Amino acid sequence: MNSVFGTWTSRLKKRSLLLVLSMLLPTFGISNTVIAADKIYASYSILEIPIPVISLEKFTKTGKLDQDLAVYQDYISPQQLQKFREILLRSIKVNPAIATQFLSTEQGEFLLHRLATLIDYKFYDRELAINYLRHAFIAASQTKEGITILNLIRNYPSNNVHFNLKNILEIGEELESIISETNQAITIVQQLSKQEAASYTTVSLLSSSSINKPVNLETKKYTVNFFDHQRNRSLPTDIYLPHVQYPTPIIIISHGLGLNSSNFDYLAQTFASQGLTVVIPNHPRLVINNITDVKLKEAQEFIERPLDIKYILNELDKYNQYNPNFQDKLNLNRVGVIGQSFGGYTALALAGAKINFQQLEIDCHPENLINTWNMSLLFQCRALELSPKSTRENHPYLSVNLADERVKAAIAINPITSSIFGKSGLNQIKTPVMFISSSKDTVAPALYEQIIPFSWLNNPQKYLVMLVGGTHFSTIGNSKPGSQQISLPTDMVGNAAQARNYINALSLPFFQTYVSQKLEYMSYLNAGYAETIADPSLGLSFLQSLKSPALEPILNNERKKNSISPILNY
Repeated sequence: MNSVFGTWTSRLKKRSLLLVLSMLLPTFGISNTVIAADKIYASYSILEIPIPVISLEKFTKTGKLDQDLAVYQDYISPQQLQKFREILLRSIKVNPAIATQFLSTEQGEFLLHRLATLIDYKFYDRELAINYLRHAFIAASQTKEGITILNLIRNYPSNNVHFNLKNILEIGEELESIISETNQAITIVQQLSKQEAASYTTVSLLSSSSINKPVNLETKKYTVNFFDHQRNRSLPTDIYLPHVQYPTPIIIISHGLGLNSSNFDYLAQTFASQGLTVVIPNHPRLVINNITDVKLKEAQEFIERPLDIKYILNELDKYNQYNPNFQDKLNLNRVGVIGQSFGGYTALALAGAKINFQQLEIDCHPENLINTWNMSLLFQCRALELSPKSTRENHPYLSVNLADERVKAAIAINPITSSIFGKSGLNQIKTPVMFISSSKDTVAPALYEQIIPFSWLNNPQKYLVMLVGGTHFSTIGNSKPGSQQISLPTDMVGNAAQARNYINALSLPFFQTYVSQKLEYMSYLNAGYAETIADPSLGLSFLQSLKSPALEPILNNERKKNSISPILNY
């Protein structure tokens, strides 16, 4: 018995329930119960350790172990105890409405099911455990302290909480591996960015900073209510037209799920003031309550969104000929697309990336999907509805060409790419492309959705921008007054002001170079320039080359975890 006890307690030194839950709390980003847990039990095989909740509360407040916890002092180092205390003290304060709505989404339900495996089913059935966890998160969000480990335990609607230590250890190992691999990849990006920056001399940087930019041009905003009768799509669209006497290139901005055209007004104003016409459609057919509670009504949106852009460009071609407000003011042969999240997918599809149904079938196999912590796969797998195996050869959506030859360059911010496109789908892109990634993105994780996919690209005109400390929501601007969008907590947004500064500073020279064909702006598209604008409040890395060998240690770990590792093969 003592040998068994020694084995699992030694493992407990590195893996703990508290560590597992602390890793998951930021992912949630998100009526006090009469019954509250007063004791937790950690079970492993036939062993079960009781831990009074009040003892954990005392330890959290004072840093000292009472007699109930002192027995474990020989098995956990002082440094680990201090780390446990820091984890217990961590708090995320979230609007209860956001917590409630998130936990009712597909992603929220998926996370609850994964967390429910931590509960010992000898005491609760699976569905009951899921409902208890849901209650605990919502109730904890309503408290003054917010969501903390102890608040989750206090609000768990049972006198005692029984945890399965074996499952906790396994999930802890998975999460630690993901975090470690992501940190390794970001470190590689940062190191390579510094190496690239070192190759640019002071003279070349001074030369780039002396480029004569256009003055801030007067801009007029129009809202046009386009309607595609063939697809029954209403597309109210904001158009920012600079006051110039010549046809201007066009930049299309595609917003993410739950957003609207106003979220990227800041970017539109920047582009238009520098002589680019900006077009921001409001994509329809979404079920939207707020920014955290959105879902596709139909899988066809993977097809319809790029077609929205193609339709609007066709209509603008007519406006350029006959509409007095736009006549001879648009250059429809020079178009750039920038999109965020699902809009990032849209931008890449228009640039030539093709949906990879073979990749999706592998990634979305139940055995692979149930073990993933990449929540974006749940969304990407919806695309399989477009291609039922029984009707694949004749499925109408497979013959639709989503690419548009008018698109000369594309920027994808926090895009989903790993399965919807895969390696072969992304390598259909022949136009210049920029990926913008955020290190703390839990919606479209940087490692799987941007860093590894960027290494697949054979296109020589490619750029990877990493916002070190940024989140999935950092680059999204404020919505218009009266919008249903709920303000997100600061922890979920990060340093938004600096993130938007970076987007303005890097996307403008990218489009001026490749869409407007003003090659003098090329001097801004390098790690040396990125280094000059970087601010300590939000890290910035910039890469033009990231070859797979640099990531080989990480890719090997992924192959070991899954012998058919779909994310690496296609």
